[in-house]
Amino acid sequence: MKLLKERILAHGQNLGGGILKVDSFINHQVDPILMEACGEELARRFKSVGATKVLTAEISGIAPALMTAKFLNLPVVYARKSKPVTMPDQVYLTLAPSHTKGRMVELIVSPEYLANGEKVLIIDDFLASGATILGLARLAQAAGASLVGIGTLIEKTFEGGREALSTLGIPVESLVAISSMDNGKFEFAG
Repeated sequence: MKLLKERILAHGQNLGGGILKVDSFINHQVDPILMEACGEELARRFKSVGATKVLTAEISGIAPALMTAKFLNLPVVYARKSKPVTMPDQVYLTLAPSHTKGRMVELIVSPEYLANGEKVLIIDDFLASGATILGLARLAQAAGASLVGIGTLIEKTFEGGREALSTLGIPVESLVAISSMDNGKFEFAG
């Protein structure tokens, strides 16, 4: 997606070690016009999969998931990273490593909002190693839901996430794919 690629080139920061800082438009400060365009494109790509819910992870996945769901007319469920007192005692919980936090994080979803028979479309900001998305997939499967697709804003192809997700046997779409971040530069695939 040209608009997202241009924004990465203009404002993305390569922090080394495979870390791409996009805080000024995705992860800390969110550009709603960009997110709307990204959501519209992801919705276009997944309109025929029959999703009944969009699932993402707190917090950076919420903006792209919400905008995608807007165009698909679906609710969004996001996996919390800590259990609030309002959540029931029995929850779906898994652990996933966080690349940016440098530790394992919990992903928690209430059974009130993810049920048996749902058709789940996972939307997230990044596809890197695939660990967070695989955690979301485990939550959906624990609920008895079926996965119908995975969409991300940015894929770092050099981290192998797409291969890790291939075992799920569902469509995986990324709006921008970065094949290298060596020497402080961005190299885009495709």
